Amino acid sequence: MVYVLTSAAVLLLLATCLPWLRLTHWTVRIFDFPRLQIATLAGCLLVVVLIDLAAAGDGGWQLPVILIALGVCIAQGMLMYPYTRFASRQMLDVEELDPARRLTLLNANVLMTNRNSGALIEMVRRRQPDLLVTLESDAWWQAELDRAFADDYPHRVAVPLDNLYGMHLYSRRPLIQPRVRWLIQDDIPSILTQVELESGERVTLFVLHPRPPSPTESEESLWRDAELLLVAQEIAAEHCHCLLVGDLNDVAWSRTTRLFSNVSGLLDPRRGRGAFATFHAHWPMLRWPLDHLFASREFRLAEIERMGDIGSDHFPLFVSLVYAPQDKAQQPRPTANAEEIEEAQRTVAEAQAAAQDVPKGTSAAS
Repeated sequence: MVYVLTSAAVLLLLATCLPWLRLTHWTVRIFDFPRLQIATLAGCLLVVVLIDLAAAGDGGWQLPVILIALGVCIAQGMLMYPYTRFASRQMLDVEELDPARRLTLLNANVLMTNRNSGALIEMVRRRQPDLLVTLESDAWWQAELDRAFADDYPHRVAVPLDNLYGMHLYSRRPLIQPRVRWLIQDDIPSILTQVELESGERVTLFVLHPRPPSPTESEESLWRDAELLLVAQEIAAEHCHCLLVGDLNDVAWSRTTRLFSNVSGLLDPRRGRGAFATFHAHWPMLRWPLDHLFASREFRLAEIERMGDIGSDHFPLFVSLVYAPQDKAQQPRPTANAEEIEEAQRTVAEAQAAAQDVPKGTSAAS
């Protein structure tokens, strides 16, 4: 029993410390995700060892294990704390709901092989979002959604793909100069468009779904990190009033996501409200926030909700925002220091150089 509990403490410590390394291999970056699970296991270990200490009373091997377990709980808790209701809110609640400046959005990773389109269609008809973003949507999903929303969503951007990275945007509001862009890899699309509000004002929308670090997708997180940071640099340079939404294949508390927020200056509505974990929909014990929405400080939050099961491995995320540029000074803009700016530039440059070495039509997944 001593060796089992001691080994568990060492493994939990390694799982906590590994993400601090600036390594991009998936075997390191994977530990960014299950921080709540690691903290829970450390808490259980702490209870077991305290019980053993109370019974045995020697305090020899137990004390180091207690310190490790306690340290793991504190370290993991500090990273997750901003995404609890006890923390201060980064994006403020709306003070006055102006319908002409309100924008509602439903983001849904549908799971390409999922054929339960009816669940998503019913959800959209019930919540009536201004914008519907679907990810992993192929030609079959496009046909289903086109047929369901032919009249309600006249403005569309369609990128049907069968490689798990298709995406679609359906909008009640006019889309101005919509574009499909291939930012880092030539098989991973993104969408950039302006959206005209009922008030006549325009805001910019970015839709992303970068490739994750995993043994089946990419050995490195470089491609994901670079796509996020390239868009962050673009947002910072243009000072646009914008939203960014998508399955970013990263968690809210990772260094890359925090770096993205600082470089771009975008706010995270989950801070101070909860993690809103959207993946995995069918494994409650292994669930973390992969689907994100960020907004510039010209927006206030009216509502955010993790929606129900649609047959996918992700839950959809519903967000309602109000455009209030006159109040932006009340929301401090996240800022990046010189080291973070240099890190973002280096990551983007490395990925762009690596992508040039990959023949066209070949996936740069390793």
